[in-house]
Amino acid sequence: MSHGVVSFIWGLAFGLYIWLGGLAVGVSGATAFVFGAVAGFLIFLYVMVYGTDVPRRQPGRRVERER
Repeated sequence: MSHGVVSFIWGLAFGLYIWLGGLAVGVSGATAFVFGAVAGFLIFLYVMVYGTDVPRRQPGRRVERER
């Protein structure tokens, strides 16, 4: 899967979790939705920027040519 799709899924899942959690503790529907949407968008951006693993360069042996 593309990194953007994975980031979107993380943002959507956590935004939905925050929205439903807000509703569960008695926050009004509109307020919970706004918090969930903003948090989901920020989580999406965070995962897009910091969520990728950069492969580390493995130390290789230098083979010197003999002439």
